[in-house]
Amino acid sequence: MKYRIESSDNKKPAYIQLYLQIRNDIVSGNYSYGAKLPSKRILSEESGVSVITVEHAYSILCDEGYVESRQRSGYFVIYREKDFISLVDNEQIIHQRNINKSDAQEMQTVLPYSVLAKTMRRVILDYGEAILVKSPNHGCRELRNVISHYLARSNGIIARPEQIIIGSGAEYLYGLAVQLLGANRLFAIENPSYEKIKQVYSALGVKYEMLKMGKDGIISGELQHSEATVLHVTPFNSFPSNVTADVSKRNEYIKWAQGRNGYIIEDNYGSELTLSTKAEDTVFSMTSAGNVIYINTFSKTIAPSIRVGYMVLPENLLEDFEKKLGFYSCTVPVFEQYVIAELIENGDFERHINRVRRLGRKKTGYI
Repeated sequence: MKYRIESSDNKKPAYIQLYLQIRNDIVSGNYSYGAKLPSKRILSEESGVSVITVEHAYSILCDEGYVESRQRSGYFVIYREKDFISLVDNEQIIHQRNINKSDAQEMQTVLPYSVLAKTMRRVILDYGEAILVKSPNHGCRELRNVISHYLARSNGIIARPEQIIIGSGAEYLYGLAVQLLGANRLFAIENPSYEKIKQVYSALGVKYEMLKMGKDGIISGELQHSEATVLHVTPFNSFPSNVTADVSKRNEYIKWAQGRNGYIIEDNYGSELTLSTKAEDTVFSMTSAGNVIYINTFSKTIAPSIRVGYMVLPENLLEDFEKKLGFYSCTVPVFEQYVIAELIENGDFERHINRVRRLGRKKTGYI
């Protein structure tokens, strides 16, 4: 099949025109399930475009689940109407659903809808009825395994899958951390801090004190005079102050906890969105004292509707957790856990994170 690329079509680049025409042929049945598409070289010659243009078009078709690339074999159609979900871009969704401005801004860092939908379809096809079963109490092994590997290569956190607890968002995990460490302790929170931290602690009857923030984290004098034994901090881009604690301040937090036999709850919800080429060093990875509980969530990086977070416990707290809280059922459906595991394992999640960082650096002029 030959495709016509209009050079005068200023609204659509050549690779988009090619992608749309091939997609239409697939959906209309001109290419059946399992059919092999023309090679990049042949399609380039027939369409009068570069091989790179063809490659871009095929890449979009792969991302959206119409075709797949097989090593040394080419591109093959994997579209079947019966299991297909219609795909649109994030910008189209915002326009069509009349999403409010604040939610629209939040969606600028979320995973492209096409990638998420493709992954959901793949999980449904691969796992079948297994997505309907109850999750293990601490979360699915598949997700805990890939998070363990991801943390090691991206954050320098060395943790076994057994140390990772899956839960429905950060607020739920705050509650687990309080129950594990004991609500009778005095907690310390950044001032200002995320409002829901205070709300969760108040709901659980936790006494807490607010420690004033400086330009590099909590003011040293505030730390020294605090009588708390648990410090809840967001070292990277703390909300709403947007303060990031530097390395010396993070070390100060560690010494603070060690000096009073205390603990740190490291709330690292936005660390992947750093403008740096790598994630910020975590407090968890900077100490081997076993006094840091690490919490993160996928709501900021995959989608606000994906209320999935995880908590990494130090080895010395695993037995206590099992005794006190091991009976809790996991609050995240296995389907969402399998989807996130697939996104991380196939590289889509990290490619997305790197793209968001590049766009952020370009937008701000960060070098």
